[in-house]
Amino acid sequence: MKPYLAPAPRVPAAICRYGDSRLAFRGPRRRLTGDYLLFLGSTDTYGKFIEQPYPALLERVLGLPCINMACVNAGIDAFRKDRTVWEAAHSARAVVLQVLGAHNLSNRFYTVHPRRNDRFLRASTVLQRLYPEIDFADYSFTRHLLGELRATDPHRFTIVEEELRAAWTARTKTLIEEIGRPVILFWFSDQEPLDGAVDPDDLPGAEPLFITREMIETVRPATRTVVELSPSRRVMAGDTDGMVFDPSDEPMARQLLGVGAHRQAAAILTGPLRRVLAGHEGRTTEPRRAEAGP
Repeated sequence: MKPYLAPAPRVPAAICRYGDSRLAFRGPRRRLTGDYLLFLGSTDTYGKFIEQPYPALLERVLGLPCINMACVNAGIDAFRKDRTVWEAAHSARAVVLQVLGAHNLSNRFYTVHPRRNDRFLRASTVLQRLYPEIDFADYSFTRHLLGELRATDPHRFTIVEEELRAAWTARTKTLIEEIGRPVILFWFSDQEPLDGAVDPDDLPGAEPLFITREMIETVRPATRTVVELSPSRRVMAGDTDGMVFDPSDEPMARQLLGVGAHRQAAAILTGPLRRVLAGHEGRTTEPRRAEAGP
């Protein structure tokens, strides 16, 4: 039997399309046949500015195709309503689903773009009545809008925050159940899950936004396991070392998890994925913080 050879990395990563999907995925395009693992997530799982994001590293370790169908700035809605993604997930040996923010999804207060979920499209009449002083035509992005709502009235904002959390919990659980395959829910962030309300100072950059440990525990029974990784300070100290970007993109690159974090992600996911592939059924929560070096 010939040894399995993972495809060579390509930098910068070209985008590609699968089937009839209008989502932009990281290239090169892969065959969705045979045995493979599928990875769904947002910008960090996509690996923006990263030569080999953690799905590519895992492919070399596991000897099994690891299809990266994460999308930049994706929320749950991007995947829930995409038939191509659903079919790919339903045919995978297992799916790794990155925990996504609760702000980038349509809810009873506002609607987001169906593919670019960070884009705010319109406010509902409910939100307009809750915040009559806000001119919603001034906002194009969900995070900018939410920051303004919080600054205008923190008390009213708690109503919005509760709605976002409820919508995220329901849709994440539904997505996991509809996939019908073993799902590993993966927390991949430089911060640990919240224990309560979001700190107003975190609104500009926290990711995934609004997600609490209680929310993760609520959806955990639907998963095969939950893996949490908040990269250690020693790894994060490398900042943008090893990332590939134009000088003009440096501010954006500094907000993303770097090469060391992706190495940690591959390391902490290897064991759970091997157990899933071996058919072990146990449901556990992996360590919250990995202190191993890259």
